[in-house]
Amino acid sequence: MPVITFANTKGGAGKTTMALVTAGELARRGFRVAMLDADPQQWVSRWMTRMGKMPKFSIVANIDAENIEQTIKDLKKRSDYVVVDLPCGVTPLLAKGLGLSDHVFVPVQGCALDAAGGAQVLDILKKLKSECDIHIAHSVALTRVSSIITTRALLAVKGMLAQQGVHVLATPLIERAAYRDMFDAGTLIDALDPEAVSNLAKAQNNARLLVDEIAQLSPIAAKVPKTAKTAKSATTAKAKAETPRKTATAKKAA
Repeated sequence: MPVITFANTKGGAGKTTMALVTAGELARRGFRVAMLDADPQQWVSRWMTRMGKMPKFSIVANIDAENIEQTIKDLKKRSDYVVVDLPCGVTPLLAKGLGLSDHVFVPVQGCALDAAGGAQVLDILKKLKSECDIHIAHSVALTRVSSIITTRALLAVKGMLAQQGVHVLATPLIERAAYRDMFDAGTLIDALDPEAVSNLAKAQNNARLLVDEIAQLSPIAAKVPKTAKTAKSATTAKAKAETPRKTATAKKAA
């Protein structure tokens, strides 16, 4: 099952928000989602203590460089998606988490510092490819983008990424009150009160469009239903049974 990871070495890039919005939207769609809180700040784990139980959504805390590989291996057996929120800074846990990913998303705001933090992640991915022959698909995801104003800094970041040939998601995470309020309320955006949160419907639609892109880049492998497997086995067995076998006389004549 796909392991999708969110990473930026600079704090405050909107990494945890995007990871949680993605995990929540995938769970809303009926997928079994396990989210790894590998950030030392444990923001998602703290948030989880106030959230009501969701049968298809779980959060695993206290992830470190020693246990991340086995944890992901175990979770892949019983989850449709594993979503990883990696720590800021260049650490062994960050490098190991990147190497275990199927697709890495690098959240970047429209500022030079965020772009620099994202560039560090992209450099690690390049080294994994050139030095270890580990090819990890990756994309930059713009975050906290104004719904009204496109700043010069944002345009500069887009231009820099385009020059480097880095794939950028078409849908940014727009700056919305709902994304802050879900942390305060201890719930996902679909459980927020539309009467208490401004432009909630717009935030929900933004999340759905963003996750549409993410899911297309990280598809779940199609499974052959058991009934189809049984039917195929039965057809094969029947074909073998209907194939005439050579008698001893026929074999001798041949």
